[in-house]
Amino acid sequence: MTILFYTGKNQSGEAFMQVNDRVTVKTDGGPRRSGVVLAIEQFNEGTMYLVALEDYPLGIWFFNEVGHPDGIFVEKSES
Repeated sequence: MTILFYTGKNQSGEAFMQVNDRVTVKTDGGPRRSGVVLAIEQFNEGTMYLVALEDYPLGIWFFNEVGHPDGIFVEKSES
């Protein structure tokens, strides 16, 4: 199994999140949920984050689309 993660900066100059970072994720119609980044994969259109949530401890993929605020589903947790 290959796990890719990046610690550089994206096109807007923001630092990429890293594996083991605490994050919150936006889900359909509900409040943001807390989790931990398990893996990160970069694409031209954005970044995929594999995030472990309480209900999905093995992880579920979320996509952050480059340049589209409505397409940002994963954000670094403040706590």
